[in-house]
Amino acid sequence: MVASQFRVVIVGAGPTGATLALLLSQRGISVTLVESARNFRRAFRGEALMPSGLQALAQMDLLALVPTLPHRPLDGWEFVINDRRLFLAEEPFEPDGPPCTLISQPAFLEAVVQRCQAGSQFEFLAGQAAQDLLWGAMGAPTPVGKDDRVSGIRLRDGRAIAADLVIATEGRQSLLRQRAQLALTEAPHDFDLLWFQLPDHPHLQAHNIFTSYLKDRQAFGLFRSAEGNLQVGLILPSRTPDRQSPTSELGLQTLMAAAPPWLAQHCATHAATIEKPTFLPVRIGLCAQWSRPGFLLLGDAAHPMSPIRAQGINMALRDAIVAANVLVPILTSGDLASSSPDSLTQWHRAIDAVLPQIQAARYPEIQQIQKLQAEETQLATRLRDNAGLRSLVSGISPWCSQPIKTIWQQKQRSLRQGTIEIRLTS
Repeated sequence: MVASQFRVVIVGAGPTGATLALLLSQRGISVTLVESARNFRRAFRGEALMPSGLQALAQMDLLALVPTLPHRPLDGWEFVINDRRLFLAEEPFEPDGPPCTLISQPAFLEAVVQRCQAGSQFEFLAGQAAQDLLWGAMGAPTPVGKDDRVSGIRLRDGRAIAADLVIATEGRQSLLRQRAQLALTEAPHDFDLLWFQLPDHPHLQAHNIFTSYLKDRQAFGLFRSAEGNLQVGLILPSRTPDRQSPTSELGLQTLMAAAPPWLAQHCATHAATIEKPTFLPVRIGLCAQWSRPGFLLLGDAAHPMSPIRAQGINMALRDAIVAANVLVPILTSGDLASSSPDSLTQWHRAIDAVLPQIQAARYPEIQQIQKLQAEETQLATRLRDNAGLRSLVSGISPWCSQPIKTIWQQKQRSLRQGTIEIRLTS
């Protein structure tokens, strides 16, 4: 393998950034991965790998990592309305297919970065925030001419890092997306999340069921995480402009009021030691344009996903594969050692010309997945806001459980498998 002389800077060491850094550096491309946090431990990180995400890991030769990390297959999905089970859909849905698998995302990201560091084409800058883009040959903080392209980034400590391509994967609040003036079109929604991490409980140790509860107008989801604690996402209506989080005490009281007896008692027992819940303002959107010359958006930076059915990490991994397929051929084809300034400009134009191909390949699936997520959210909102409908659905559940479950499973197919086939070709 001949090392490429192009340099790629990836900002954000989440699932998209870390796996793309691995794919590029393994193929001889010089990659600098910049991460603002000093470690991967955060209050909340998505951990549900759907079959589409597991297939992406297999494509990247990373599936063997899963058994070595904290993980646990999910045993099923349960819906409970007014204390009555609507249905239980057991995993896996697909004959001979893998079940949805929970994985510790911090442990996964650490393992991927360690693999990156085993190669000579990789540099990891942890605890360094990218504050701005640099433009043009002079590295100006803003573009000064219509032909200027992104030429690097500036870190918080003032250092400048030159790059032939900058890829922003730093999440839904992406600062570099704003610096590049790439607009995010946000989708309307009416909920946020208050996320609790609770001590483990025997109730989910034998069978880890992701349960969605709806009682009166209170709704929450519950499962046992890959690392063994209970994770609870309490739905918060977000119709007020300021969208402020309730106090921890009020949030816990709200959860206990809607919880089944075993969970309410568990919360009461540990109320004094439960960590403060994390307020997660939901942001859903899609950028109409993902690139500028020398610059590319991927993952949540380009398309922040709804939390419904855990699509963020799965779409992120698929983004990385498509980006690698498009970028590797162009980034490994240039001999810069003897390049004149004019020929370097031509190489940069060749790189810029393929960036829209990544968006073209990913945009339809992201659009369709977000549509499916929105449809499921709308149904849940109707149930939450209509007491008569809740009572009706709860009342007929003993007789209609199987057909409702069958319809729901059919609608989940694309959310689990993706809407297109993704294959690593480069």
